[in-house]
Amino acid sequence: MRRKLGLTFMAFFLMILVSLWPGCRSQKDGQNISPRFSVVFPESVEKIPLDGRLLLMISDDKSREPRFQISTGPDTQIIFGMDVDGLDPGEPAVIDGSVFGYPVAGLKDIPPGEYQVQAMLNRYETFVLHDGRTLSLPPDKGEGQQWNLKPGNLYSTPETVTIDPGKNDTIDIVLDQKIPEAALPEETDYIKVEKMRSDLLSEYWGRDIYLGAHVLLPHGFEDHPEAHYPLVINHGHYRNPYLFDLFREEPPDPDLKPDYSARFDWEGYNRTVQEYAYKFYQYWTASDTPRMILITIQHANPYFDDSYAVNSANLGPYGDAIMYELVPYIEKKYRGIGEGWARFVYGGSTGGWEALAAQVFYPDDFNACFSACPDSITFRSFFIVDIYNHENAYYLDSRWKRTPRPGNRNYLGELSNTMEELNQLELVLGTNSRSGGTLDVYNAVYSPPGENGYPDPIWDKKTGVIDKEVAQYWKENYDLLEIMKRDWATLGPKLRGKIHIYCGDMDNWYLNNAVYWMEDFLESTKDPYYEGDIDYGDRAEHCWNGDHHRPNAISRLRYQQMYAPRMVERMLKNHPPGADLISWRY
Repeated sequence: MRRKLGLTFMAFFLMILVSLWPGCRSQKDGQNISPRFSVVFPESVEKIPLDGRLLLMISDDKSREPRFQISTGPDTQIIFGMDVDGLDPGEPAVIDGSVFGYPVAGLKDIPPGEYQVQAMLNRYETFVLHDGRTLSLPPDKGEGQQWNLKPGNLYSTPETVTIDPGKNDTIDIVLDQKIPEAALPEETDYIKVEKMRSDLLSEYWGRDIYLGAHVLLPHGFEDHPEAHYPLVINHGHYRNPYLFDLFREEPPDPDLKPDYSARFDWEGYNRTVQEYAYKFYQYWTASDTPRMILITIQHANPYFDDSYAVNSANLGPYGDAIMYELVPYIEKKYRGIGEGWARFVYGGSTGGWEALAAQVFYPDDFNACFSACPDSITFRSFFIVDIYNHENAYYLDSRWKRTPRPGNRNYLGELSNTMEELNQLELVLGTNSRSGGTLDVYNAVYSPPGENGYPDPIWDKKTGVIDKEVAQYWKENYDLLEIMKRDWATLGPKLRGKIHIYCGDMDNWYLNNAVYWMEDFLESTKDPYYEGDIDYGDRAEHCWNGDHHRPNAISRLRYQQMYAPRMVERMLKNHPPGADLISWRY
């Protein structure tokens, strides 16, 4: 009996020794080994406690700062993210093996080697909304919701470190830099910068909220004080500090160092942009050019670089604020005609969706929309996902297979990412739809608020499982095709001749799929027939806008030149009695 107990004790003792011996640890224990990054900010940089999203970037490319090397494409570097709440100066925030990353899941998955590392804190502020919700969100600071450029954000000087995922090393990082305030854009004789407080949005957000506009005045504006002008809204992403970056009053800079555009495979594309910006100026000032007011709208918010120009439960009444506060303000100040027959809207991608949405939600306030490569105008094809019939956004519905859904392609169909990867990056950049990314903004615009006060996501960010109740809310409120189907008896007569949609049939984001659904409806509806046009560019990528004679790289620089003659044609055809068709045609 004594011998048996002795053997049992010896076996137990040997088990303890084996479990503690570094070379003999179990695989499960080994999974907990990873480096740790301890991140602090000193009082010399910021003296108050901070909330926000702490980001850690790791790169094996030393050509640029790591914060500028994160993307959805194959050349992306590595990023990890975690929320911090009330982080004090000098208090360490630790990013370890438990923190989720992209495109590798954890620090332990990084191959051993020498890397450039950098940390950044995307700062949040507390918003108390009109309905009592208290949210912690990243405010826009004049940069258009770019986390790596946002004024006030803290970041560290990049440093080179050796990472060994098999060791529990602690690497210290100090957020020793703060991004300065954004420079204000400069006005010219043609370009004006407007900013106005919105009563509607300020009431919603519980603080002063401003709408802005960059205004391109018609040639001869000062010389023709009696003239009143049509208004054109060019919807799209936030623009700062370049104002109308496609309008240049001077010839191209002969000393400009040419750069390469990977998107268009175009050497010296920056020179091409300047060349066509100057051509736009020449067109704008030519004697036979229709005189109009052209504006872009500045409506960045805590979720994205623009609001999608509609009323939203999470963003507030941006649609009404634009239409009933900003537009009348601009038209009054700059002598706009101020009537729906003399207003037009166009845009591409985000702006393409906004253009069509503005025409649908405010059918009497515009005479036509020109929607190029619009974001998904029906969620039956939300990118590549059918949110009504698919069960999972990341993988094909299959019992035995696990086939990823594609995210982005080129004109040959070659993929650069999947739907899951796109969402993984946004999840690293921010929880609760706070990444500032393209997919998260749809939750912010289209979804109802969830139980935690933040947007109710259309699908689980980690698993891709689609929430059918949220999908139904999207369908009823923001699916432009379903809304038009439902309300065509009243909408149809108001939209006759006003809808013009253009998309490449190899759009990088599969946006042409939704356009096919819209075309099927509009072309089959006869009561009334829509009397517009839908067109496709053969093998054309994002963002084809209806030009069959020029490549995307050029046609995207010529929106106004393409659509202005058709606007004039519309006004001459369907103006009301007594309309001013003369004062602006000089």
